[in-house]
Amino acid sequence: MRVCIVGCGAVGSLFAANLARLEGVEVWAYDLAREHVDAINRDGLRLSGAGDVVARLRATSDAQKLPPCDFGIVATKAMHTESAIRATAHAFAGGAVATVQNGIGNEEVIAGHVERVIRGTTFPAGKILAPGHVQWDVKGDTSLGPFEPQPAPFAEIERLADACTRGGMPTTAVADARGPQWRKVIFNASTNPVGALTGLTHGRVCEDAGLRRFVSGLVDEGKAVAAAQGIELDADPEELIDHAAKPEVAYDHKASMLQDVEARRATEIDYLNGGIVRFGRDHNVPTPLNTAIWALVKGLERSWVQTQ
Repeated sequence: MRVCIVGCGAVGSLFAANLARLEGVEVWAYDLAREHVDAINRDGLRLSGAGDVVARLRATSDAQKLPPCDFGIVATKAMHTESAIRATAHAFAGGAVATVQNGIGNEEVIAGHVERVIRGTTFPAGKILAPGHVQWDVKGDTSLGPFEPQPAPFAEIERLADACTRGGMPTTAVADARGPQWRKVIFNASTNPVGALTGLTHGRVCEDAGLRRFVSGLVDEGKAVAAAQGIELDADPEELIDHAAKPEVAYDHKASMLQDVEARRATEIDYLNGGIVRFGRDHNVPTPLNTAIWALVKGLERSWVQTQ
């Protein structure tokens, strides 16, 4: 089996390093960060924290060097999906491509370039400490299922899920992956922007009573939008939020959006709260809290441009 990780940031690195440990699995990584790519090729890809791994794989910033692959796993930021899959699609002409990205709409973009698409949701998280070295902050499960308009064969979805699980990333193949996806979208849209605007870790957001009530308000709107689409969540996002706030889980974890804000990078707010707002409009579901926090984060992003 040959797998290409498209976007070898923190989450992509978790999949790349763990899959590369398996006998019979050849892993490639495509990423535009040259220093990261060079370090991986020179020293291997190192994970530390929740798991300690040093894995050998092939990394490149030149998409034309990618060989034909059985599977692709897209792990870029949502705003980079189009450019990343357009560059790498040739490698998946005979394979299937899964997304493990945040937000809504990535599958549709991928389907514009490849025939067989897998809808994926993952909860492991981390951050890049240095080129070739990723801190694994949070362990968690992954769900993979068919993207309904252009599905990969379910047997292939099970094959990829089995490889991820054996490599150390517990993954389940499910018939309908929309429930896990929307649970994650609601979780992220309810917690990430609050942390990004306040500078607080997940646990500190949750222990503030006022912020926790606000988070619940965002959750309620997301649930209503999912229900209007006939999507049955596989678990209550509220329970996931409280579980993640425990000291041994993700109390001190800085959400990816907070990491982006601290680095003054564009966030994924358009694909999280913005996505909930857009689907809410389509189904006549009011989303005033998601609309407000979407506007606040976009305003914060604009302030960086004005102060440069």
